[in-house]
Amino acid sequence: MASRGRTGRKKGAARNRNNGRQPNAKSSGGKPDKTSVSTASEEDQRNGRVPVPGRLTAPVLVLNLNYVPVNVCTVRRAIVLVAKGKAELLEQRAETSRIRTYNAALDAPSIIRLVYLVKRPFAPRRLSKKEVFLRDHYTCQYCGKRSQNLTLDHVVPRRQRGPHTWDNVVAACGRCNLDKAGRTPEEANMKLHRLPTAPQPNPYRILENRTILEEWKQYIPWQTAGKGKNGSESEPALMAVAD
Repeated sequence: MASRGRTGRKKGAARNRNNGRQPNAKSSGGKPDKTSVSTASEEDQRNGRVPVPGRLTAPVLVLNLNYVPVNVCTVRRAIVLVAKGKAELLEQRAETSRIRTYNAALDAPSIIRLVYLVKRPFAPRRLSKKEVFLRDHYTCQYCGKRSQNLTLDHVVPRRQRGPHTWDNVVAACGRCNLDKAGRTPEEANMKLHRLPTAPQPNPYRILENRTILEEWKQYIPWQTAGKGKNGSESEPALMAVAD
Protein backbone atom coordinates (compact mmCIF):
# COMPACT_ATOMS: atom_id res chain seq x y z
CA MET A 1 0.00 0.00 0.00
CA ALA A 2 2.83 2.36 0.85
CA SER A 3 4.58 1.71 -2.45
CA ARG A 4 1.32 2.26 -4.38
CA GLY A 5 0.84 5.65 -2.69
CA ARG A 6 4.33 6.80 -3.57
CA THR A 7 3.76 5.79 -7.19
CA GLY A 8 0.57 7.79 -7.33
CA ARG A 9 2.28 10.88 -5.94
CA LYS A 10 5.07 10.59 -8.54
CA LYS A 11 2.61 10.35 -11.40
CA GLY A 12 0.69 13.35 -10.10
CA ALA A 13 3.85 15.47 -9.84
CA ALA A 14 4.94 14.51 -13.37
CA ARG A 15 1.47 15.42 -14.69
CA ASN A 16 1.68 18.86 -13.07
CA ARG A 17 5.14 19.53 -14.55
CA ASN A 18 3.93 18.58 -18.02
CA ASN A 19 0.96 20.90 -17.71
CA GLY A 20 3.29 23.85 -17.02
CA ARG A 21 5.40 23.26 -20.12
CA GLN A 22 4.94 25.16 -23.33
CA PRO A 23 4.48 23.18 -26.54
CA ASN A 24 7.58 22.91 -28.69
CA ALA A 25 7.83 23.44 -32.43
CA LYS A 26 7.13 19.80 -33.26
CA SER A 27 3.99 19.48 -31.13
CA SER A 28 2.51 22.72 -32.47
CA GLY A 29 3.15 21.62 -36.01
CA GLY A 30 5.27 24.66 -36.93
CA LYS A 31 8.80 25.97 -36.67
CA PRO A 32 10.00 29.15 -34.97
CA ASP A 33 10.51 32.03 -37.39
CA LYS A 34 14.21 32.84 -36.94
CA THR A 35 14.31 35.10 -39.99
CA SER A 36 11.97 37.70 -38.53
CA VAL A 37 13.96 37.89 -35.28
CA SER A 38 17.35 38.36 -36.95
CA THR A 39 15.94 40.87 -39.44
CA ALA A 40 14.45 42.99 -36.69
CA SER A 41 17.75 42.94 -34.79
CA GLU A 42 19.72 44.06 -37.85
CA GLU A 43 17.21 46.82 -38.53
CA ASP A 44 17.47 48.06 -34.95
CA GLN A 45 21.25 48.17 -35.22
CA ARG A 46 21.09 50.16 -38.44
CA ASN A 47 18.72 52.64 -36.81
CA GLY A 48 20.98 52.96 -33.80
CA ARG A 49 18.49 51.53 -31.29
CA VAL A 50 20.70 48.59 -30.37
CA PRO A 51 24.36 49.08 -29.36
CA VAL A 52 26.75 47.45 -31.82
CA PRO A 53 29.26 45.19 -30.02
CA GLY A 54 32.73 46.72 -29.92
CA ARG A 55 31.60 50.27 -30.65
CA LEU A 56 32.34 51.52 -27.12
CA THR A 57 35.63 49.61 -26.95
CA ALA A 58 37.11 50.99 -30.19
CA PRO A 59 40.54 52.67 -29.78
CA VAL A 60 40.86 56.43 -29.34
CA LEU A 61 44.16 58.33 -29.54
CA VAL A 62 44.73 60.61 -26.53
CA LEU A 63 46.98 63.62 -27.11
CA ASN A 64 48.68 65.70 -24.46
CA LEU A 65 48.20 69.45 -24.24
CA ASN A 66 51.20 69.83 -26.58
CA TYR A 67 49.68 67.37 -29.11
CA VAL A 68 52.05 64.53 -28.19
CA PRO A 69 50.37 61.08 -27.97
CA VAL A 70 50.21 59.89 -24.37
CA ASN A 71 47.71 57.05 -24.40
CA VAL A 72 45.20 54.96 -26.35
CA CYS A 73 41.86 54.55 -24.56
CA THR A 74 38.40 53.28 -25.47
CA VAL A 75 35.50 55.28 -26.88
CA ARG A 76 33.66 54.92 -23.57
CA ARG A 77 36.56 56.46 -21.63
CA ALA A 78 37.02 59.23 -24.20
CA ILE A 79 33.35 60.24 -23.95
CA VAL A 80 33.65 60.46 -20.16
CA LEU A 81 36.77 62.65 -20.40
CA VAL A 82 35.10 65.00 -22.87
CA ALA A 83 31.89 65.15 -20.81
CA LYS A 84 33.84 66.04 -17.65
CA GLY A 85 35.72 68.81 -19.46
CA LYS A 86 39.09 67.09 -19.10
CA ALA A 87 39.58 66.70 -22.85
CA GLU A 88 38.34 68.14 -26.12
CA LEU A 89 37.24 66.33 -29.26
CA LEU A 90 39.59 66.75 -32.23
CA GLU A 91 38.53 64.02 -34.62
CA GLN A 92 35.41 61.89 -34.65
CA ARG A 93 34.54 58.64 -36.34
CA ALA A 94 32.12 58.10 -39.17
CA GLU A 95 28.44 58.98 -38.84
CA THR A 96 27.57 55.29 -38.53
CA SER A 97 29.63 55.07 -35.33
CA ARG A 98 27.57 57.56 -33.31
CA ILE A 99 26.69 56.52 -29.76
CA ARG A 100 23.00 56.80 -28.95
CA THR A 101 21.68 57.15 -25.42
CA TYR A 102 18.08 57.27 -24.26
CA ASN A 103 17.83 61.03 -24.93
CA ALA A 104 20.81 62.03 -27.12
CA ALA A 105 23.21 60.99 -29.85
CA LEU A 106 26.94 61.45 -29.19
CA ASP A 107 29.81 61.57 -31.63
CA ALA A 108 32.19 58.63 -31.25
CA PRO A 109 35.67 60.15 -30.77
CA SER A 110 38.71 59.03 -32.68
CA ILE A 111 41.19 61.60 -31.31
CA ILE A 112 40.89 63.67 -28.14
CA ARG A 113 43.26 66.22 -26.59
CA LEU A 114 43.72 66.80 -22.88
CA VAL A 115 43.16 70.34 -21.60
CA TYR A 116 46.09 70.06 -19.17
CA LEU A 117 49.69 68.94 -19.56
CA VAL A 118 50.57 65.48 -18.29
CA LYS A 119 54.22 64.87 -17.43
CA ARG A 120 55.16 61.23 -17.83
CA PRO A 121 58.71 60.14 -16.96
CA PHE A 122 60.36 57.78 -19.39
CA ALA A 123 61.27 54.70 -17.37
CA PRO A 124 63.91 52.34 -18.80
CA ARG A 125 62.56 49.27 -20.52
CA ARG A 126 62.45 46.05 -18.60
CA LEU A 127 64.39 43.21 -20.18
CA SER A 128 61.90 40.65 -21.46
CA LYS A 129 61.32 38.47 -24.48
CA LYS A 130 58.73 40.83 -25.95
CA GLU A 131 60.96 43.88 -25.51
CA VAL A 132 63.89 42.13 -27.19
CA PHE A 133 61.69 41.18 -30.15
CA LEU A 134 60.46 44.77 -30.43
CA ARG A 135 63.99 46.13 -30.32
CA ASP A 136 65.09 43.71 -33.05
CA HIS A 137 61.96 44.36 -35.18
CA TYR A 138 60.90 40.69 -34.90
CA THR A 139 63.87 39.81 -37.10
CA CYS A 140 66.44 37.08 -36.60
CA GLN A 141 69.76 38.79 -35.97
CA TYR A 142 71.69 36.03 -37.75
CA CYS A 143 69.81 35.17 -40.96
CA GLY A 144 67.62 38.29 -41.21
CA LYS A 145 64.36 36.34 -41.36
CA ARG A 146 61.35 38.29 -40.08
CA SER A 147 58.89 36.15 -38.13
CA GLN A 148 56.54 36.12 -35.17
CA ASN A 149 57.98 32.79 -34.00
CA LEU A 150 61.38 33.72 -32.56
CA THR A 151 63.55 32.65 -29.65
CA LEU A 152 65.99 34.41 -27.35
CA ASP A 153 69.67 33.74 -27.93
CA HIS A 154 72.57 34.73 -25.69
CA VAL A 155 75.49 35.99 -27.78
CA VAL A 156 77.88 34.63 -25.18
CA PRO A 157 76.13 31.42 -24.06
CA ARG A 158 75.08 30.99 -20.48
CA ARG A 159 77.27 27.88 -20.23
CA GLN A 160 80.21 30.22 -20.89
CA ARG A 161 79.00 32.54 -18.11
CA GLY A 162 77.33 34.94 -20.50
CA PRO A 163 75.15 37.50 -18.67
CA HIS A 164 71.43 37.98 -19.22
CA THR A 165 71.68 41.65 -20.22
CA TRP A 166 70.51 43.84 -23.10
CA ASP A 167 73.91 43.73 -24.81
CA ASN A 168 74.08 39.92 -24.71
CA VAL A 169 70.55 38.91 -25.80
CA VAL A 170 69.23 38.94 -29.37
CA ALA A 171 66.24 37.59 -31.27
CA ALA A 172 66.94 34.46 -33.30
CA CYS A 173 64.85 32.00 -35.28
CA GLY A 174 64.71 28.41 -34.12
CA ARG A 175 67.03 27.11 -36.82
CA CYS A 176 69.79 29.68 -36.16
CA ASN A 177 69.50 29.12 -32.43
CA LEU A 178 70.01 25.38 -32.92
CA ASP A 179 72.91 25.89 -35.34
CA LYS A 180 74.66 28.25 -32.93
CA ALA A 181 73.96 26.00 -29.94
CA GLY A 182 76.30 26.69 -27.01
CA ARG A 183 78.91 28.58 -29.02
CA THR A 184 79.70 32.22 -29.61
CA PRO A 185 79.01 33.73 -33.06
CA GLU A 186 82.74 33.57 -33.86
CA GLU A 187 82.95 29.91 -32.88
CA ALA A 188 79.84 29.08 -34.93
CA ASN A 189 80.99 31.23 -37.89
CA MET A 190 77.78 33.28 -37.66
CA LYS A 191 77.68 37.06 -37.90
CA LEU A 192 75.30 39.37 -36.10
CA HIS A 193 73.44 41.94 -38.21
CA ARG A 194 74.00 44.54 -35.49
CA LEU A 195 75.40 44.59 -31.99
CA PRO A 196 72.70 44.44 -29.30
CA THR A 197 72.30 47.47 -27.04
CA ALA A 198 69.76 48.69 -24.52
CA PRO A 199 66.88 50.55 -26.26
CA GLN A 200 66.40 54.21 -25.58
CA PRO A 201 63.23 55.47 -23.88
CA ASN A 202 60.54 56.17 -26.46
CA PRO A 203 57.49 58.38 -25.86
CA TYR A 204 55.60 56.56 -28.63
CA ARG A 205 55.74 53.09 -27.09
CA ILE A 206 51.98 53.24 -26.50
CA LEU A 207 51.53 52.74 -30.26
CA GLU A 208 53.62 49.59 -30.47
CA ASN A 209 51.85 46.69 -32.15
CA ARG A 210 48.73 48.79 -32.81
CA THR A 211 46.91 49.57 -36.00
CA ILE A 212 47.41 53.23 -36.91
CA LEU A 213 44.17 54.78 -38.14
CA GLU A 214 44.27 57.17 -41.07
CA GLU A 215 43.23 60.21 -39.03
CA TRP A 216 45.95 59.48 -36.45
CA LYS A 217 48.86 59.84 -38.87
CA GLN A 218 48.95 63.65 -38.83
CA TYR A 219 49.67 63.57 -35.08
CA ILE A 220 52.44 60.96 -35.28
CA PRO A 221 55.78 62.53 -36.36
CA TRP A 222 57.48 59.33 -37.52
CA GLN A 223 54.50 58.11 -39.55
CA THR A 224 55.10 58.60 -43.28
CA ALA A 225 52.21 58.31 -45.68
CA GLY A 226 52.46 56.69 -49.08
CA LYS A 227 55.58 55.01 -50.39
CA GLY A 228 59.27 55.53 -49.85
CA LYS A 229 61.90 56.66 -52.27
CA ASN A 230 62.47 53.18 -53.64
CA GLY A 231 58.75 52.65 -54.26
CA SER A 232 58.27 50.35 -51.28
CA GLU A 233 55.56 50.78 -48.70
CA SER A 234 56.43 52.70 -45.54
CA GLU A 235 57.39 50.67 -42.50
CA PRO A 236 54.57 49.62 -40.20
CA ALA A 237 54.15 51.26 -36.83
CA LEU A 238 55.73 48.35 -35.02
CA MET A 239 59.04 48.81 -36.81
CA ALA A 240 59.02 52.56 -36.43
CA VAL A 241 58.59 52.76 -32.66
CA ALA A 242 60.70 49.81 -31.62
CA ASP A 243 63.99 51.71 -31.57
